[in-house]
Amino acid sequence: MDRTEIAEMDPLPADAVALIERRIEEEHGYLSWLNTSVDAVERGRIVLSIPFDDKLTNADGGTIHGGVAATLIDTAGGVAQRTAFENPYAGGVATVNLDANYLRPATGDLRAEAEVIRSGGSIGVSDMTVTSSINGDAREVVVGQGSFRLFRE
Repeated sequence: MDRTEIAEMDPLPADAVALIERRIEEEHGYLSWLNTSVDAVERGRIVLSIPFDDKLTNADGGTIHGGVAATLIDTAGGVAQRTAFENPYAGGVATVNLDANYLRPATGDLRAEAEVIRSGGSIGVSDMTVTSSINGDAREVVVGQGSFRLFRE
């Protein structure tokens, strides 16, 4: 399926959206420790965010470690793929390849948006962008693309 076909699917059930939110925000140890929140989720698209926190910075204390942004693009890209499953409650996703291009240091809150480009029978591809914002001024800090192994049930 490509973007157009995904957009034509029935909307995600509200309880599937709630399940995604709960698993990321409350149940996943690492993501909840990062204070990750789900800001939007729909078929083929998700938006996640992590607020700035000193515990996430490099030794300089002012820039967020690049691994935090990499976590966001990996998670967002994979979860976006799950939203394209006919049955969003079953199956799984595993990262096959992750490409991250760091554009500039992240110095504020992080926001990742992922969109499914293709969701095939066994492999899916997502595009991801991370922005960093201070006082509403958002700038792209990482762009990436990931391929994911899809385990449909």
